[in-house]
Amino acid sequence: MSTVQDAFNKFYPDYSANHKLSDQQQKAARAIINCHTEAMGANISVCDDCGHQSVHYNSCRNRHCPSCQGVDRAVWADARGSDSINAPYFHVVFTVPEQLRMLVYQNKEILYKLMYKATADTIFALAGDKKYLGAKTGFFSVLHTWGQNLHYHPHIHIVLVGGGLTDTGRWRSSGKKFFIPVKVLAKLFRGKFLASLKPLFNDGKLDFFGQFSGLADPGAFKSLLTKLYKTDWYAYTKRAFSGPLAVVKYLARYTHRIAIANNRIAGIGENTVSITVRDRSGTGGTSELTLDGQEFIRRFLMHVLPRGFVKIRYYGVLAVRNRKTLLVLCQKLTHTIPNKPKLKGLNSIEVVFVLLGIDVTICPCCGIGKLVPVNSLGGSP
Repeated sequence: MSTVQDAFNKFYPDYSANHKLSDQQQKAARAIINCHTEAMGANISVCDDCGHQSVHYNSCRNRHCPSCQGVDRAVWADARGSDSINAPYFHVVFTVPEQLRMLVYQNKEILYKLMYKATADTIFALAGDKKYLGAKTGFFSVLHTWGQNLHYHPHIHIVLVGGGLTDTGRWRSSGKKFFIPVKVLAKLFRGKFLASLKPLFNDGKLDFFGQFSGLADPGAFKSLLTKLYKTDWYAYTKRAFSGPLAVVKYLARYTHRIAIANNRIAGIGENTVSITVRDRSGTGGTSELTLDGQEFIRRFLMHVLPRGFVKIRYYGVLAVRNRKTLLVLCQKLTHTIPNKPKLKGLNSIEVVFVLLGIDVTICPCCGIGKLVPVNSLGGSP
């Protein structure tokens, strides 16, 4: 089966030689290419029964590598089980219009943060309105920047608790139906985002490159804002879960997802990479999209996050600072019995055993003895 690593091995050297890349893009590319190879170092083990020697090459653990998300995803989802609330949960998506996408790309760090803030402020304002809920709710947000075809498409996924705490410390449930009209969500998000975008421009904090360099002119930028205020922005929502346990299972689909998984690489040709994409018909079918190899690398690297960027963010009663106070109160009021984490404190080998029932320390040769670590070989990312 072809993988993202195969595509990078074949097409990245030429691409990097002809394009200027950020430090983070170069780091991600090197990690993907070197993952589970000698370059990452290795651990050597010997069977204590038959003497068989086993060499295990280390993973890169880069958050953009499609081969390194499984354990982290499982541990994260397991930990979130203890944060669940016996209430409805909803999946909300906010996205910026096409006219803004390249501006966001050219100002990733500052405008990604603005997307998080504008969506959070929108949820808090509307959930706090007695017309909709009248309570302080909780949610977490995850940034995704891609569509099925790997084009740049920044949007925020939010998992929102259907309820919250009133000013008097009582629990108020939203019921099974989502409590905020999506058109109201989209309109307020638009207003909050653009209201914060203007001062960023006035303070000279935005960069404009290439065909967008003309937007550095105040008149051109003002004209863009006027058009964006008249544009319908997009918000989407649905009830995503049937209970706290279903929440955890659903969350993991979004939190550690990257631009494309290995199972979507349909094949690699002499100069091309073919990927599977979902049909837009809604039937659940797929089709293949064939990209030039250099174009595949370009699209993949567009989704590399800035250094140190926090991708999963928690708000309201789910915020880290509130987990021992407001969250505990919410769980008490909703008669929630939190799930105890099963994977906390376990190493990768132990996590695999708990999840899959596979003991990777058993000798693959004799099937009886244990693999005992005897040496490690260093590597560099």
